[in-house]
Formats: sequence, structure tokens, C-alpha cells
Amino acid sequence: MGGEHYLPLTPDDREKMLEAIGAASVEELFSDIPQKLRLDKLLQLPPPLSEPEAYKHISSLAGKNISLNDMPSFLGGGVYDHFVPAIIKHITGRSEFYTSYTPYQPEISQGVLQAIFEYQTMLCMLTGMDVANASMYDGGTAVAEAAIMGCGATRRSKVLVSRSVSPFYRHVMESYFRSRGLPLEEIPLRDGQTDLAAMEKAIDSDVAAVVLQQPNFFGLVEELTGVSDLVHEHKAVLVAAVDPLSLPLLKAPVEYGVDIAVGEGQGLGVPPTFGGPLLGFIAAREKFIRQMPGRIAGETVDVEGNRAYVLTLQTREQHIRREKAASNICSNEALVALAASVYMAALGPAGMREVAELCLQKSAYAREKITTIKGYDLLFDGSYFKEFPLSVPGDPAKINEELIRHGIIGGLDLSSYYPELDPAMLVAVTENRSREEIDRFVSELEGWK
Repeated sequence: MGGEHYLPLTPDDREKMLEAIGAASVEELFSDIPQKLRLDKLLQLPPPLSEPEAYKHISSLAGKNISLNDMPSFLGGGVYDHFVPAIIKHITGRSEFYTSYTPYQPEISQGVLQAIFEYQTMLCMLTGMDVANASMYDGGTAVAEAAIMGCGATRRSKVLVSRSVSPFYRHVMESYFRSRGLPLEEIPLRDGQTDLAAMEKAIDSDVAAVVLQQPNFFGLVEELTGVSDLVHEHKAVLVAAVDPLSLPLLKAPVEYGVDIAVGEGQGLGVPPTFGGPLLGFIAAREKFIRQMPGRIAGETVDVEGNRAYVLTLQTREQHIRREKAASNICSNEALVALAASVYMAALGPAGMREVAELCLQKSAYAREKITTIKGYDLLFDGSYFKEFPLSVPGDPAKINEELIRHGIIGGLDLSSYYPELDPAMLVAVTENRSREEIDRFVSELEGWK
């Protein structure tokens, strides 16, 4: 159990292992690795530890981390500190779910298939769309895949994306489009929102899809009246990235003419952890069902007439006719999607609306308090949901360093993503923030020099 019982690998053991894998020497085994990348000395590792020793060591390392239990967070930009009900971990911690694999055999996968079906159903109820898939890796891949869906549906190649769409999503889109040799054009900003006049000039018969975000990356609720008419007039596809927790208050995407609704579902019962795992979702009108990537679970009946669930569609790259697959994403975030399903079912429509209202009210309170401080100004006028951009009196990175020293996780420094706004910070306020935490945040900002 202890380090004194550790037995190093003997030369005979090494020879037997090399023989078993068909290599004449260790040098031959690693011949594909360039010499300059190899370590030319032994690793300076400490001796092995017993289980209680290892536990104490790991606990001491973990104790150096700062968690959201230690500090209130005003950091957003795509991943948020929302409340996670205890029932979620109780369900997702069951071995039937956290050890389950792809439900290829429906007769023994009914629980997983039903969970996927329920997830899809609730997403359709939220967005107003006809069909949703079994989830994607994250919001960025969902946005990129939706844009590619638009290309496939229209047989065109050019996509327009608003600069008010998350820079993280746009970065993923750029990777997708660059690798496929497809043109991706950016619609500029006007007062923090999509410049609709510029969009009208840019859209033509070559455009496959237009990608917007609602609320946008700055937290602004965009004015999208007439946008779908313009997009559909050119027979293009309208894609909207939405915050699912905003939907109890805002119009469902289907109500303003969206063809494909996508987004990040992390706020639906998934803790921020270290930035993942995340949950991308895609919901669309029925006519796009054959373009959707990943899996779609369906409800049917078995030979005895009992309700049953199956994988209805699975346009996956490793399946039959792989060259016709809609996407190279061949797995979904099933366990994270289950967490979102439990969250939506546990809160219900009234509970989700209450969360949305708390985000709206608390962020409005924080915005009003902060903008009374000299040097802190709201960058754009308009209606905000749960986050807002501020111009700040100094380097946002230094302000955040000072906040950390005072036990607060500050907002997102926007200088890397929107240098034209620098110095600026994006502040997120969720239902998890108390009045006392907001007031302390305001007090620290006021005292910063």
C-alpha cells in the first residue's frame, strides 16, 4: 500500500512488454516522436503514495483553488453561475446514466432514450421549434453546425454573422468555415446591436444563412422586427443563438421567424466548473430535420403496443453512408443534456420564469448602482437581460485583480474581443447573486484607484 512496496519495472518485464506489442526496442516504439520533443532525462517524480497519503495531498492541492462557494462571481460571457438544484446531481449520479453508452440497442436503452426524448421535447416547447437533436458539444459548435445546416439546405456557401454574436461562437465558426473553404462575412455593430442597414446591403442571392444572437453577447435584447422577412426574401436561413433562460420572458425564436434556434444550455442545471462540460442545443423547423447533425430520439410503440423509444435519425459520420453525414460530430452531451432535462422538469414553466425575472431584476439593480459611480458608464442604451457592458476607469485586468484580492470574481475584460471598446468590462448578474453581494461589488468598484 505504501511507497516501500513499489516495485520498478525490471529489464525482463520491459522485454516481455516490447515483445507483446511487436517492437524490438523502446527506441523503435517511440520512433515516430521527433528527437527534439523527447525528454533526455528521467522524470523527477516523487515516490508513490498510499491511498490516505494521496487523498491528503490532493486535498491540499484542491484547497489552493478558489470556488464559487468562496467568492461571488460577476463573470459571464457564455458560462454563468446559476443555481443548480440538488435533485440534478441525484439523478445524473445514478450509474444507469453516468455509465451508459450510445443507445444502439433500444430494447436495453429505454431509460436513456426516454431521457433524450424528454430533453428534445422540452427544448421544442421552449423555442417553439418542431424538432431538436440530442445535444451538441457546446454553444459554439451548435452555432457553427446550424450555419452549415443553412449551407446544406440552400446549396449556397456564404454566411453572414453579426459582430454582436459571441466572439467565442464566431471563432468556432471561423474554424469550421476556413477548413471547408466557405466564405464567412461579419455584419458590423451599431450601438451594440446588429447593424440592420449593413445587413440589408450585405445579403444577396449567394447568402445561405444569417446568424444573430438574442440577447446578444452584450446582454442587449436586439430589435429583430422585419429581419426574418428580409432573410427569407433572399431564400436564406435565419439562425438565432438564444439563452434558454431568457425564453420565459422574451419571444420564442419561432415567433420572430427563426428557422434554427441554437445556444448554450449550461445555465440549465450545469455548474460552471472550469468552463465545461457544456451543452450545445439545436432546435429547428421540421423541414431541416434531415440537415440536423447528431441523433434524434423518437417515440413509438413496440410489437405489443407499449410506448417505446428509438433512435429515429442519426446522421453520424461513422455510420452507413458516412460520406453523406450531416456532421463530423459523432457524439452528444447526453449526461449534461440529462441535467438540463431534470432542471427544466424540476422548475417547470413557473420556476424558470421566476429565475429569468430574478436575473432581469438583479442585473438591473446592479447596473443602476454601478453607473452612479464616476468613471463607470453603460456602453449602449437598450434593454438588457442578465449582463451589461461598462466602460471602466482603467485597465479591466487590474480592476479584476484587485477584486479577487477582495474576494470577488469580476466581469469579463472585453479588450481582447472588442478592442474598439477598451477599457470595458462585461458584468453578469444571475439569480444566485444576493443584494449584499451586489452592494459589496459596487463598493469595491467605487473604491478602486
